[in-house]
Amino acid sequence: MSYLGPDFDPPQPRRARRGPLTVALAALVPGALLGWLVYEAVGGPGGSSGAAGPASSSATSSTSGSAARTAAPPATRSGSGAPDPDAKAPSGKPDASAPAATGPLKGKVVVIDPGHNPGNFQHTAEINRQVDIGTNRKECDTTGTSTNAGYTEARFTLDVAHRLRAILEQQGATVKLTRDADSPAWGPCVDERARIGNTARADAAISIHADGAAEGDRGFHVILPGSVHAGAADTRPITGPSRDLGTRIAGTFLRVTGEPPSNYLGAGTGLVTRTDLGGLNLSTVPKVFIECGNMRDSKDAALLTSGAWRQKAAQGISEGIVSFLRQS
Repeated sequence: MSYLGPDFDPPQPRRARRGPLTVALAALVPGALLGWLVYEAVGGPGGSSGAAGPASSSATSSTSGSAARTAAPPATRSGSGAPDPDAKAPSGKPDASAPAATGPLKGKVVVIDPGHNPGNFQHTAEINRQVDIGTNRKECDTTGTSTNAGYTEARFTLDVAHRLRAILEQQGATVKLTRDADSPAWGPCVDERARIGNTARADAAISIHADGAAEGDRGFHVILPGSVHAGAADTRPITGPSRDLGTRIAGTFLRVTGEPPSNYLGAGTGLVTRTDLGGLNLSTVPKVFIECGNMRDSKDAALLTSGAWRQKAAQGISEGIVSFLRQS
């Protein structure tokens, strides 16, 4: 996961992931299970079954606060090598003259964290500064990843965040972003990202990312906070609600986008539990991360660089959030 936007100079050396992943073995709630059954019934995109495979030793998470990843140089084209004709993301700024939204989410607060920042690669000293995540100390942030053609994770995450915000605001929610196009040139750090959600007293928070694993590693996964009680971190009150939020998002994301659960993490459930991410460890509100796909896989990259698919991604995430908020 990542703060590119989440465009780079010389890429930073790739570092190995630190700390084992704890696979979420619990079964999906009915919504997610139904989504998987539907996916199996139709055979998935391109006829692929999306069956789970063993975790790949070459997989590298893009998650902020985890291992830094190599990013391709900046590019002025999409992953297909041409301008993206589907890109129709909203500007990200609400119309000040528009009346206040009303709808089923009126009174609810959602915080969206677009992973990484496009300027992180120019501020290596700042983003390599260690911050306290409760269980230990980790980098302030990482550069994130990109497709092989140079479409950056930071750019992807902000685009999806804008689309998601527009959908949720139409239903009456108050939506806050941890960063936007006019944010500072780097960061914020992972601990500050968590604080933004906590200060807003968010009813739900989500950090949007895309992974940087090996070719052939495909699919999405949702990262849930594990139980942590150390230093400034205490996730015990939010692990249950966060699992509910994440499971709902996994089910609706699969159903709307057709993207299969990861074949390299999560044992086919689309869910992974981790205790090494500051953005989760320091959260006091229900929060999950989503890796929407693998930017280094050619099939996933073709989806991630499509504006039409990014709209589906935002819709799939929004439906999971709405489902969670309407029962809470």
